[in-house]
Amino acid sequence: MSSHKRTFTRQLVIGIIGLSFVITLGVAGYYLGKNNPLKQDEDSDPKQTLRASYHFTTPDKWKNDPQRPIYYDGAYHYYYLYNGDYPSGNGTEWRHATSTDLVYWKDEGIAIPKYSNPNGDVWSGSVVVDEAGTSGFGKGALVAIVTQPSAEGGEQEQYLWYSTDRGKSFKAYSNTPVLPNPGTADFRDPKIMWNEHSRKWIMTLAEGTKIGFYESPNLKDWHYTSGFVTENIGLVECPDLYVMLADDGTSKWVLGASANGKASGKPNTYAYWTGAFDGKTFVPDRQEPQWLDYGFDWYGAVTFEDGTNSGPPAHRYALAWMNNWEYPHNTPTLHEGFNGMDSIVRQIELKQTGNGIYHLASQPLEALSKAADSTVSYKEIQVNGSTTLPFTGNSYELEADMSWSELNNMGFRLRESTDKSRHVDVGVSVGGGYTYVNRAYTGNPDTSGRYLESTSPFDASQRKVHLRIFVDKTSVEVFIDEGIIVHSSLIFPELNDQGITLFSEGGTAVFKNVVIKQFH
Repeated sequence: MSSHKRTFTRQLVIGIIGLSFVITLGVAGYYLGKNNPLKQDEDSDPKQTLRASYHFTTPDKWKNDPQRPIYYDGAYHYYYLYNGDYPSGNGTEWRHATSTDLVYWKDEGIAIPKYSNPNGDVWSGSVVVDEAGTSGFGKGALVAIVTQPSAEGGEQEQYLWYSTDRGKSFKAYSNTPVLPNPGTADFRDPKIMWNEHSRKWIMTLAEGTKIGFYESPNLKDWHYTSGFVTENIGLVECPDLYVMLADDGTSKWVLGASANGKASGKPNTYAYWTGAFDGKTFVPDRQEPQWLDYGFDWYGAVTFEDGTNSGPPAHRYALAWMNNWEYPHNTPTLHEGFNGMDSIVRQIELKQTGNGIYHLASQPLEALSKAADSTVSYKEIQVNGSTTLPFTGNSYELEADMSWSELNNMGFRLRESTDKSRHVDVGVSVGGGYTYVNRAYTGNPDTSGRYLESTSPFDASQRKVHLRIFVDKTSVEVFIDEGIIVHSSLIFPELNDQGITLFSEGGTAVFKNVVIKQFH
């Protein structure tokens, strides 16, 4: 819960800055994932909605931070920060959704209502299944540790909530925090995990530029063990700690957090470090973080376990809020009465690069690709200039192998207008040695001109690249090669901008195995 979030939840939000259109609340329908029923006014046209075709979106009003999903009773239970009074009222609460495949979602309503105890609204935290009943609420109880502003002074403190109805609703354990604020301005976003080795609960907490570590035998009594100090990435939020089995058989701990590296030319997404954790202290392999996404809109990310896999943790899942605190209220979806979307769920694996460095690689879920409605494919296409495909659409997955001998630049112009003037560009700058997503030529949320092209380093000497691109009504997510690099960003094309053009500059590019899977 950032300073931006505190401003959002504790100050009046009526006159959202930068909105240049009329906000119409009360639009009838929504869906929360691919092909969930869209309830609409009888006269509305489903083709004209900006509601995502296969991304999780809030039913109405506002959403921001995801809370880490848990697998329980045969389904993934997902809680997220929701404000049903947006844009004319403040405060977030926890709304609940469930899924069996992380593609289709069912809305379950409010699980932790705001302003229902003296400590104000409910911010980020995490839910755990207390299998052994350490907290005294019974074996298998669901327990949430949540940040709330204290009733007395508004300090960020950690409170315990528990569920007696299998996660549908939670009750406040006490109006007194289980972890009081020690006197710091930033003290939020607890993430809880069970450490089998120490037989204790471990909490990671965002404390300004530091991530604090705490331990507890029962989720109620916490004490500080150590802190990990970050450098040059601003305030950290939504910390994350877990162990993974790398592709070389090595077990490594991963510490992650949402962070802001803009001042040093780094992303404003999810930073992470690999290293060792002894139950009290995290020691990184390197002090410099790596980044799980290079786009502009992959923030407040959470990773979570595959609940259907009881083997070693060779993979996890991840998702994030697709927005940025630089422009959180700039979206045309407000015409339809909602503001809030998540990225697709991705699978992450830990891989060794060969030089002793471990990195997280991301891949889209195969369940999502299988949920597409239709598929078209194209044979080898050689492009020297540009070639427009005989395909139109605004929600699809595009996969392709691209290669070249000598050229300067190549890629795709997506969501292209009929007159070719509007498009979002995804490609490789061979001369510059980077991959990119450029949204400068289509509608987008950034009015400052600073966040238009995201880039990531790329070794162009290999003269080939594999892309998987997920395009939806208001987003683009690009997975490069084995998912070592991902770009996730919001875009706001006109709905009828649906063309795809292949382009090259300074030479010939070869596009092979071009497959487009369309979502309706």
